[in-house]
Parts: sequence; structure tokens; C-alpha cells
Amino acid sequence: MLRAKDAMDRSYAEPLDVPTLAAIADVSEAHFIRVFKETFGETPHRYLQRRRVERAMYLLRDSDSSVTDVCFDVGFNSLGTFSRTFTAIVGVTPSEYRKRAGPIRAPTCFTMAWSRPSSRVPRPAELLPDLAGTQPALSEKRSE
Repeated sequence: MLRAKDAMDRSYAEPLDVPTLAAIADVSEAHFIRVFKETFGETPHRYLQRRRVERAMYLLRDSDSSVTDVCFDVGFNSLGTFSRTFTAIVGVTPSEYRKRAGPIRAPTCFTMAWSRPSSRVPRPAELLPDLAGTQPALSEKRSE
């Protein structure tokens, strides 16, 4: 399982499918999906999407590439799919994320841990400062 996960981490922008990943793990496809989810808490497809979105967050913060370029650079084939997936994981659209998140000046290990998307709350977008002042503070959200 770790070999397949490492392959996804290393080649997230490549077209990876379950048969290829199962072959890397040297197990059947059904067994691979089942054991991967038990081990890492999410399906291989969802893990790969989250890794791609994580990389896209970095590129949107720290590069001048267009959202479309970022979409294709991280391995998505469709801007619509990228935008929908990004919004589901992060909580805001890629364009809105770029507006709200400037470059982070901190050690890389801290930045990666702080901005890593997760299936747990809060979403990364909820931790960003709201420039318009309309977003309630994180403590206010917890009390609701």
C-alpha cells in the first residue's frame, strides 16, 4: 500500500488508475481499494484528488500561472472537474482562494502541514483571513 501511495505522491500529475496502482501494490484491484481505504481512511481516487488539490493550492498561492494552467499542471483534464473538486475540498473556488491567500512566509514544513486539505473540519479556506470582514471567526463557527 505504501508503494502505491508513494507512487501517487510522486506522480500525482500523471494519469493514474486503479489497475496500475494495484499492480504497484501487487494485489487485486478490489483488494487494493478496500485495503487502501482501511489503511489511509479514503479511497485511492479521493487521496489522489486531495494530493492534486494540495499542489494546486501551493501553485495558486505562489505562482502567477492562470487557474487553467494550474488545473492541467496538477493532473486534472477538465477545468470544471478541477473547480468542483477544489471547492469541495477547500471550501472556496480556486479564484477566490487565490484572492484570499497570499504567499505564506514560514518554513516549508509548517506551511505544508497548515495548508494541507483534509476531510476533517475546518477546511483550509476557513483558516484564511477574510478581506471583506464578512466571514465569522473560527471560534464563532464552533459555537454554532
